[in-house]
Amino acid sequence: MARLARCEIFDPREVAVVHVMNRVCRRCFLLGNDPVSGKSFDHRKGWIENELKRLAATMGIDLLAFACLSNHFHLILRSRPDVVNTWTDQEIAQRWYRLCPAKKCADPGNYEPSAAEIAMIVNCPERLAVVRLRLSDISWWMRILCQKVAIRANMEDGELGKFWQSRYRAVRLLDEESLLACAAYVDLNPIRAAIAETLETSDFTSVQRRIQAMLGGEMGQATQADLSVAPSNDIAPSTTTTTPSECEPPIATKTAAAYSGCGIRSPAFLAPVELDQRGDSSGPCASSSGQRCSDKGFLAMALDEYLELLDWTARQHVSGKRGATPQDVPPIFARLAIRPAAWCELAIDFGRLFGVVAGQPHRIDEHRSRRQQRPYRIRRRTRELLSGD
Repeated sequence: MARLARCEIFDPREVAVVHVMNRVCRRCFLLGNDPVSGKSFDHRKGWIENELKRLAATMGIDLLAFACLSNHFHLILRSRPDVVNTWTDQEIAQRWYRLCPAKKCADPGNYEPSAAEIAMIVNCPERLAVVRLRLSDISWWMRILCQKVAIRANMEDGELGKFWQSRYRAVRLLDEESLLACAAYVDLNPIRAAIAETLETSDFTSVQRRIQAMLGGEMGQATQADLSVAPSNDIAPSTTTTTPSECEPPIATKTAAAYSGCGIRSPAFLAPVELDQRGDSSGPCASSSGQRCSDKGFLAMALDEYLELLDWTARQHVSGKRGATPQDVPPIFARLAIRPAAWCELAIDFGRLFGVVAGQPHRIDEHRSRRQQRPYRIRRRTRELLSGD
């Protein structure tokens, strides 16, 4: 059966959290070390991350999490039309030209449109409305990202044709439980794929960027709120461990030693982790840093709690204790009423357990496609895991 159209799942006019994934042609390792040709394409992961930074700084979409692997990548995006509505018509035009310059230039992110080019959008209400809508459209985010990477890779290889296997896969996240499970699934992807052993060595992931910044103090101007007591966050340094062995040194000690003297990338383009429902200001909470859309968090937990949960989950997978319930179960399970055994399966097999929407069974049952009002199917195993029996 054909997949639902994107407009049936989410709309750029409403705030929506969506997990997206795309894979290169034939699952070849065109983003990593290719065992057939012996070539290394790891640098292309850097292309993706740099493009993510440009999109996060320009579009009305929050980047919550990402992971780049050898043949595919994962993103969690949150559309923010409420933030886009705070932008002036001139700002809308300028941001659009940074995404799609009217002329070829080496650095599109710094493209300065002329007054005539801005007037072409500002003075045309129909075009202005279309452009404003595109700036909060997840499909346009993916279109620009995938197109830029594909063109650059084909030029490098001297090839023509498709670089990505098909259109991207999208799963709308309906509640906090599904968002938390999906974030863990994305951040733990390199460990699950056996290409990394710890969170801090999971290259080109959002969790690695957050750990580096937290321990190295290189947050940048836009991320001070993530490390200090501020309206949007209240995060203390983590003392949890993230190595498979219970006898390994704490993550803070090990990571600080591993990254001392190294270039640490700032995660200023990522949305903060903690969503402080009491302290956060109401409304769009637009970021003034120029590096991300807003300063709104997305989980009801601090960064150190999130890292502790990821660490615990990674240990269960690495040590083969998939169904075990150790003594030191993180307290977040009690708050969310999720069984630890069910959590491990959710975090490991999220992509197989959910279709085009993800959430508690009763939320999926209540949800309908936007235009045709069609109900969504729930896999039997998913219902069993989240039933609480």
